[in-house]
This record gives sequence, structure tokens and C-alpha cells, in this order.
Amino acid sequence: MRFRIILFLLIGNFVFLPIDAKLIKVLAIGNSFSEDAVEQNLYELAKAQGDSLVIGNAYIPACTIDMHMFYLDTSTKRYAYRKVVGGVKKEEKGVDLQRIILDEPWDIITLQQGSLCSGLPETFKKLPALKRAVKLLATNQKVDIWWHMTWAYAKSFKSGNFEVYGSDQQYMYKSIVNCVRTEVPKANITTIIPSGTAIRLMRYRKGDILNRDGQHLSLTLGRYTVACTWCEMLTGKSVDGNSYHPHSIKEEDARLCRMVAHEAVFMHKLRQYDVVF
Repeated sequence: MRFRIILFLLIGNFVFLPIDAKLIKVLAIGNSFSEDAVEQNLYELAKAQGDSLVIGNAYIPACTIDMHMFYLDTSTKRYAYRKVVGGVKKEEKGVDLQRIILDEPWDIITLQQGSLCSGLPETFKKLPALKRAVKLLATNQKVDIWWHMTWAYAKSFKSGNFEVYGSDQQYMYKSIVNCVRTEVPKANITTIIPSGTAIRLMRYRKGDILNRDGQHLSLTLGRYTVACTWCEMLTGKSVDGNSYHPHSIKEEDARLCRMVAHEAVFMHKLRQYDVVF
């Protein structure tokens, strides 16, 4: 009788486990823009559709491709390693990038450029070397290296940094798109997470309210939109009908965020990034 009870419980567990559920381990080698993208909402969105993520973020503020390459070559312990497991985020400071890469058999590792340089082609020269070095360190021989396409600054942002793009949001966005099209393929990276396109589309629908300081995303619509974009890219499942959104976002706005994320991913698959308004 005891054996039958145990067998019944095991069968019951299998019955309720979605057959298409995925466990995906993803590491973002980034900066504060990857912090905006992956450290909140992403785990919960995947969980709501039956998937599970292990999320890592190798974080240094404003870190560029060249800086990541230097810190990797010199084993510099400057990273804050943020890791989300089971929906719980923990942080370890003073970590080198090698140890972060070796910490898990990551399925996907994403690279990105510092926001100021994200539309400047001359700053991408070391991307092929960084990609090769990261892939050689990865313990999962089937690891995929993806590119995180970040977003342009808010129109109202006042900074000498923005002057590199003529303080013009549309020009900055087009410059980022240009680098995605011309520079990222030189590293043989073909999969793009189109966060920048999703934010561009959301601005078209809601106005230029997606940032909290002109650069980083708002804690509500901005971060949620980008998390939806990442979720759909990572799992391959449409977020359009996903049931999760934080309480700080109204259901109507959450539906719009998910729709926009889905649209951005669809545009990415067609290699269409131009959004002009």
C-alpha cells in the first residue's frame, strides 16, 4: 500500500509538470543596463509560463567591451556577481569574471556595450576577442553567445555623453541599430535581444517616460518591458498572454508591455529594427 501511495504521488507530480518546461541558465556580462534587464521580473515571467531560469549578472557600472576584455585578461576582481536562483537574488562583490563564467554550465551568455559607446562602431573592435575568450572559458560546450541590444537615452537627458549623438534620441537609436547590423556580426554573434527596439516601440505608444534618470529604465514600465523581451527570447514562448506583472503596473499597461516585447522579438527575427517617429 505504501508503495502505491508513493507511486501515485510521483505520477501526480509528473502529470502537473508541463512537458515543454525549460530550465535555462543565462549569464549577462554587462553593467547597469543588464541590471535593469534581468535582475527583476524576468524570473517571475518565466515561472508564470512554467519555465525556470538561473540568472547571473556580471556587473560593473558603465562597463564597456574593452573594459570587460581587460578585466578578463588581468583576472581583476571588480565585478559584483548578482545571481537569481529560485526567485531569490544574492550578490557577491569583488569577483573576477573568470569565476563567474565557471560558476555554472551556462546555456546562454550575453554580451553588451556600455551605453555611451553602444552606437559607436570604433568601440567594438575587441568584441570578437571577448566573445572567443568567454566561449573558451564556458564549461558548457554548447553555450550560445548572444548580444544584448540596449536603448537610446531619453530625449530630455542633459549630459555631455549624450552630445556624442547630438543629444538626439533617434540618432542614437539609429547608431545602435547600425552597430547591431555591422559590428556585432563581425564577432559571429547572430542572436540579438532587442531591448532597444522594445523601448523604442513603447515610447511610441506611451511617450518618453521609460527612464528614471534619462539613461536607466523606469522601475515599472521600462524594466518590465525589457524583462518581457528577454523572457520571450530565452524561452521561445510568446509573452503576449503571460499572467505575471508586478503590482506597481496596471493590467492594461502590462498587456501593452508584453505586446510591444513580442513585436520587438518578431522584428528581430525579420532583422528589422527601424522604428521612426
